[in-house]
Amino acid sequence: MSPLFPEITVNGVAIAPTAIAAEAQNQPAPPDKPGIAWRKAARALVIREAMLQEARRAGLAASPHELAPHRRETEDEALIRSLMEERIDPVPVTEAAIRAAYDAAPERFRTPDLWQVSHILYAAKPEDDTARAEARAQAAAALRRLAEAPDAFGRIAGQESDCPSRTAGGQLGQIAPGDTVPEFEAALAGLAEGQIISVETRYGVHVLRVDAHAGGTIRPFDLDTVRAEIAEALEKAAWAQAARDFVADLLERTRVTGLDPARHIL
Repeated sequence: MSPLFPEITVNGVAIAPTAIAAEAQNQPAPPDKPGIAWRKAARALVIREAMLQEARRAGLAASPHELAPHRRETEDEALIRSLMEERIDPVPVTEAAIRAAYDAAPERFRTPDLWQVSHILYAAKPEDDTARAEARAQAAAALRRLAEAPDAFGRIAGQESDCPSRTAGGQLGQIAPGDTVPEFEAALAGLAEGQIISVETRYGVHVLRVDAHAGGTIRPFDLDTVRAEIAEALEKAAWAQAARDFVADLLERTRVTGLDPARHIL
């Protein structure tokens, strides 16, 4: 009976099936398609073996670095790093490229919106239908009272809110994107200053008021932090491309059996 997967060799050196199986645990793939994980793992180990052979052929020495407290590179990791440091030469990033990247999409460098927010929370777990119904009723009653007396927001929060912010009249302070749960943030995005609505989240039903809103602004190109962000991103992209080119060239010069490492794996 033939094996499920063929033997894989790199310039005559076999890749152990047990090593591929172990590496497959680190490769993302649909649970019902283990073959994809196996092929990804096999390709990764083929590249690793090819790089180790190339490093030894070049006479490179392994000098393991400390990666973290009590964690040092292995000899193989150090060899591969030495090879990449010697062979990978990314295209330098120019000022013109940095400027072009900014001009292509200046909106990417917009500062985040900021909201000054107050709320009254009527806590209720999502799965507790009775508590949810009661929270909705309480929020609706609060909205009716606030429609007649908007200045009562702080007093109602102090008396009824289930959030610790009740001691500050419901004030949550300044909120930026990502500071709150998505459903709360989505409600903020559509509110005008002073507007009061109710919104449901995983925590319960909130009576929400935006006290102030500062829209984000596009940071200018001549700001040092903007230029540095773009330069870093382009340098990383250039290094990644140079690394891909190096690996592709190395594989072209490597005799591999049992697997086509150049084949794209989904």
